[in-house]
Amino acid sequence: MCGVFGIRSPERDVARVAFFGLFALQHRGQESAGIAVSDSGRVTAMRDMGLVSQVFDERKLQGLQGEIAIGHTRYSTTGSTQWANAQPLVHQGRARTVALGHNGNLTNAAELREELAAEGVRLRSTSDTEVIAALIAHDEAPIEQAVQNAMARLEGAYTVVAIVAGALVAFRDPHGFRPLALGRLDGDWVVASETCSLDLVGAELDREVRPGELVVVDEEGCRVTQAAAQANGGHLCIFELFYLARPDSRLAGVEMHNARVRMGERLAEESPVDADLVMPVPDSGTPAAIGFSRALQIPFSEGVIKNRYVGRTFIQPDQALRDQGIRLKFNPLAEVRGRRVVVVDDSIVRGSTTRQIVAMLFEAGALEVHVRVSAPPIVSPCFYGIDFADPDQLVAADRDVEGVRELIGATSLAYLSLDGLQAATRRPASSFCRACLTREYPTRVPLERRLDKTRFEPSPPTARAPGSPSPLRG
Repeated sequence: MCGVFGIRSPERDVARVAFFGLFALQHRGQESAGIAVSDSGRVTAMRDMGLVSQVFDERKLQGLQGEIAIGHTRYSTTGSTQWANAQPLVHQGRARTVALGHNGNLTNAAELREELAAEGVRLRSTSDTEVIAALIAHDEAPIEQAVQNAMARLEGAYTVVAIVAGALVAFRDPHGFRPLALGRLDGDWVVASETCSLDLVGAELDREVRPGELVVVDEEGCRVTQAAAQANGGHLCIFELFYLARPDSRLAGVEMHNARVRMGERLAEESPVDADLVMPVPDSGTPAAIGFSRALQIPFSEGVIKNRYVGRTFIQPDQALRDQGIRLKFNPLAEVRGRRVVVVDDSIVRGSTTRQIVAMLFEAGALEVHVRVSAPPIVSPCFYGIDFADPDQLVAADRDVEGVRELIGATSLAYLSLDGLQAATRRPASSFCRACLTREYPTRVPLERRLDKTRFEPSPPTARAPGSPSPLRG
């Protein structure tokens, strides 16, 4: 997951622009946020745990002056949730200093870490992001060639923004798993994970960065080169379309809101139900619920209210509040009482939230709770930047639809078909990665179909029995 943003502008307060650009990308990561700037080649980075608004204030932004800024919001898929892994990371190498933010997940990070260690390169973080920065920072070739050399060694998903030798650099893996948009803010160039971020800062979309492309923005202007051959037309993650991207963004020329409404309409066609009201699981299920409601002419209602201020907080609830579980985030409305309710959600991953919502609606007096999902069952792990790399976390990995229905306690359950999802995107199947739905991966992945995101964390010390000799002696 994660969101990235970058701008070069000698005349603007670039850190402030990056701050607001990250605001529009907050949905892509809530663990940490950071901004790095370059002032005549001198790099300053500020990053911390929490939301963009928790990390930055007016005083901190005033301390970030320069002509280039890159920003990042993190949702971890490799490396634990700790300050050392917050981005942008800064790596000082033999050839140059690199500040870098990354959206994606490398499938060969372990191999590259071993190679860098053999070359005497020390990494301070446990994420795969610093691997990318180190490859560029220790390569003495010119910028474009150094990035191209790094891309040739990387496998998996990577959409990157970086500050390299006084230039704004952005590039995307040959499959284009994660999105990246290139825009213009008057005469200045901007890059962002999603077009909604360009909209917020007043930039206009120029085009999407193509898979394998490298963008370099310096005092000479913007140069775009095909640094790596595009892989089979690209494989944008289809999870972006039905869940991750904001509804007001456009990816691959597709507006997310309209596509999700079409998913709901197709879902109603495939799996109709006789009910009194249609409600979404807010907020991601709302467009599909609108489409489902329209198609069957069943009244639309919110049904449950979401506390949009829960998010990430440093104040943890006490045990009594923890026991309330999902009520910290959702609360049902009285109008579900005595009604047959259709709950529309974009996906069911682990199943725990859906099960709690179904139970909550029955407790509130719903007569029937029918669950409709505007995507097919998620049956296989993601290795390209979505946080479910363990098949044991996936409720549908070893259950059929009836098995999932029994687990969540719904009156009925139906998923959108894969053909229905694809038709709603109005794009060919070959242009997407659909591995989480099909078990068919476009790159090599771990044979055991598992990646522990804390695999590079140091092992805890082994407990020593009383009276045994210290391992530091002798």
